[in-house]
Amino acid sequence: MTASRSTLRAALAALATATLVSFTVPALADTLQDIGKLLKQGQHAQALEKTDKYLAGKPKDAQGRFLRGLILTEMNRTAEAIAVFTKLTEDYPELPEPYNNLAVIYAQQKQYDKAKQALEMAIRTHPSYATAHENLGDIYARLASQAYDKALQIDSANASAQTKLAMIRDLMTTSSRPAVGLPATKPAVAAVALAPVAPEPKPAEAKSDPKPEPKPESKTAAKPVETKPVAVAATESKSPPATSDVVGEIDKTLEAWAAAWSKKNVKAYLSYYAKDFQTPGGESRTAWETERAKRVSKPGSIQVGIDSLRVTPEGADRATAKFRQHYRSASLKTSSNKVLVLVRHDGKWLIQQERVGR
Repeated sequence: MTASRSTLRAALAALATATLVSFTVPALADTLQDIGKLLKQGQHAQALEKTDKYLAGKPKDAQGRFLRGLILTEMNRTAEAIAVFTKLTEDYPELPEPYNNLAVIYAQQKQYDKAKQALEMAIRTHPSYATAHENLGDIYARLASQAYDKALQIDSANASAQTKLAMIRDLMTTSSRPAVGLPATKPAVAAVALAPVAPEPKPAEAKSDPKPEPKPESKTAAKPVETKPVAVAATESKSPPATSDVVGEIDKTLEAWAAAWSKKNVKAYLSYYAKDFQTPGGESRTAWETERAKRVSKPGSIQVGIDSLRVTPEGADRATAKFRQHYRSASLKTSSNKVLVLVRHDGKWLIQQERVGR
């Protein structure tokens, strides 16, 4: 069992580096772009020097400070990185990324209880933050492996513990996550999201003309007995516009949703969520609304925008919308992929599911 436990620990240790994240932004300042390039090239000392100069002029800039934490992590100056991310959680408690990266560092140090607490804070801050949920699952796996190891130290013949440990090992080694096999150096992970994300092309279905071409039928309309083509044209026109109408309706719905959020109109913002909205983590609707209201109504102006919208109708009253969401305040700009499942109720499209990521 010694070899099995060491293999498991190696696999689990690799996971700690797999989900270190960075802010994604629609447009970075030139200085931050240069820093990102240096970090990606492994020129950590130069990147840190340039970051410190940038922060000397903008000491409260969240992106610059977060970037400094990433650089320090890459340089294995973990104590300083922890201090940076911890201060960010204090100054910007609404951001889940600093909590997540703290958890990654704690996991690398095998401080799994601290990692668990940090991830729980990330999820409390952003309940639909998929990365934190996945990382928390990894932490539970580590804690379970430790418990089974302890059980086997006490009773090496414990067949049940051996089986469960083997199951965890198999789970981690056969995971579909592409980052599991990343080396411990983590250079690509730290820089993965520093470059601006190019907008995805608008879906072809939104540009297509849903109306049937009338010309062929207009040619036959002169025939006195040909009345069916006109009726057929009217029937066929119902289906294509349905897809176009769904796309247009959801586009307007999401614009209004983002506008209500930007105006900090909590009542209007929450009205876009269906009664059966699936709250992250299964918390009560009341608790979720209270948390959202608290975050939306925080002091200071905000601006929320979306682009690269792709709508996939799944019937007359259900559709999935994927887009790029941009959030901006006086001190912060972030960008992330968003997926919403919407349902139509009484002629209005409402959000039934919401998640961040692909």
